[in-house]
Amino acid sequence: MGLLSAPRMEGDEADPAGLSDIVAAGTVPYRRLPGGAIEVALVHRPRYDDWSLPKGHQDPGEALTRTALRETAEEAHLDCRLGGRLGHTSYTVPGKGPKVVHYWAAEVMGDGGFTPTDETDSLRWESPSGAAALLTHAHDAALVRRLAAVGVPASTVVLVRHAKAGSRTAWEGDDDLRPLSGTGHTQADRLAQFLPRFGPDRLASAPPLRCGQTIAPFAEKTGLGTPSSEPLLGEHGYWVSPADGRARFAELAASPGVTLICSQGGVIPDVVEDLLRRAGQSPGEVPSHKAGTWVLGFGATGALQFADYYRRPPS
Repeated sequence: MGLLSAPRMEGDEADPAGLSDIVAAGTVPYRRLPGGAIEVALVHRPRYDDWSLPKGHQDPGEALTRTALRETAEEAHLDCRLGGRLGHTSYTVPGKGPKVVHYWAAEVMGDGGFTPTDETDSLRWESPSGAAALLTHAHDAALVRRLAAVGVPASTVVLVRHAKAGSRTAWEGDDDLRPLSGTGHTQADRLAQFLPRFGPDRLASAPPLRCGQTIAPFAEKTGLGTPSSEPLLGEHGYWVSPADGRARFAELAASPGVTLICSQGGVIPDVVEDLLRRAGQSPGEVPSHKAGTWVLGFGATGALQFADYYRRPPS
């Protein structure tokens, strides 16, 4: 899960922890109130006569992030963007065996207007304490309490390593002009499907062409425009003065909402390792695969709240 009190997880295509053959995903949807408080959305399921968090089974070949958002839209009629992983619940379904449900915190961006169905016939907004008291199942209440304890982010950075480029040794020109390979363009197209699930508000990129090309399909799809150029977050500029590079990252990370940054494999591990150490974590080896993505949440003081890694752009 993504909260700093728990291990990070990689992957999004199936059950990342390999916990069960019955896999589902859901969210703890929240909205911000004036003054900084939040409310959490719960749904009532008439079939079970229980109050629950929106969740549902993963479709074949579906990424868990997509499952979580789809089920939230279907059950609660809420349009959300994902934040940090909250963990998973596991239990046994009579006659079917063990089941695991993976959860994300999810900020509500649009309310489609709740309409009762056979699956969910009521939606309620509650404070975290009220939601924890109303939820039927203790494992759901624990997720809400975990979100309340850590808090929702004041800002989030989606930090992407550029997709696969052509061979460095075969390229004779300026390395900053080395373009994506065919595989890299395929990865960029998949990122254009994946990254909107986190709802970026603005774009930034290290100078190399391959960084801009990596997020170009996403920029075109979302209409967010040309990313700002960030020389201090490219390998050449960063290693002249890593302190200046980290300071520039902190400036971008302080922007409210969600900032998408595309950078390089010689920068991302150092930035993330520094953030984790400052948060009191032992980072170990910090992964940064081609087209891999870190989702990093920050509190109002700039403290790191969560750090999730997605090794490849899922479908």
